[in-house]
Amino acid sequence: MMAVVSTNANISLPIFLVDAFAAKQFQGNPAAVCLLQNEILSDVQMLQIAQEMKQSETAFVSPVNQTDNFQTGSNFNLRWFTPTNEVNLCGHATMATSAVIFEKKCNVNEQLTFHTRSGQLMVKTCHEDLVMNFPMYPTVPQEESTVKELIKLSIGEIIPQDLQFATLQFGDLVIRLPDTLSRNDLENLKPDTTAMMKAQPNGPVKGVIITLKGSHENGATDDNDQQFDFISRYFAPWNGIPEDPVTGAAHTVLASYWSRQLNKTSLYARQCSARGGNVRLTVKETRVDLAGKASIVVEGKINLNKC
Repeated sequence: MMAVVSTNANISLPIFLVDAFAAKQFQGNPAAVCLLQNEILSDVQMLQIAQEMKQSETAFVSPVNQTDNFQTGSNFNLRWFTPTNEVNLCGHATMATSAVIFEKKCNVNEQLTFHTRSGQLMVKTCHEDLVMNFPMYPTVPQEESTVKELIKLSIGEIIPQDLQFATLQFGDLVIRLPDTLSRNDLENLKPDTTAMMKAQPNGPVKGVIITLKGSHENGATDDNDQQFDFISRYFAPWNGIPEDPVTGAAHTVLASYWSRQLNKTSLYARQCSARGGNVRLTVKETRVDLAGKASIVVEGKINLNKC
């Protein structure tokens, strides 16, 4: 166990801002990454830093073994905080953390293992991509009557083609749009996230995934005209995130659903937020590889004054 930093001492911690699932800067999903070598912050301090950084997630990472450092270690403790609370899993902040350790700290290992609330998460490099190996979370059919108001606040008068619910870890409601709709239809939706929270203030739903099967006909293609297998958007106002730009955790749910629907284990996806990002997925029994690129855009220090 690492020694706790005295509350009477001023400390300065390395912090980074990284665009994850981004082919270039200012795309994908930004996350803050705070490196802790010998320091252990309280939950209150981590939440305060996350609030100060104002990103959907701020990651806090430290070596599991006190004798390791960020260059030689392969096992790290990892936690994620939104501006309102700690979360069980965050894909893009894990990718951002890995980018910092591999690129800025020149880590010598082929693979990093992160110890988290969701178990062990492995990340390795493959060419220019970072490949994350995560648990996959299955869905079960969702009865419409219990979430009828939430559906209307999410997609208006559109009748969903399918409704699913991911009970493990997240509480994500999956709303599949009819195959007859287009990418533009998905991107033009304007869910009322404030009303969504009021409709389910204490219920099991903590996130809403809206997804659509991809095709050339409905415009679900990348810049090289390659078809996406599916596209999506993700809303989590219950965790202080009205809309998340690109969500690795949501794709651990979508991988389970769409691999069954399409009878495929290799999937290509797009999250259609304003920033947007592409994700390549490989389903491996109960786990899934999520591959993408990351770009480090800010490097600095955050100073914590003595109490």
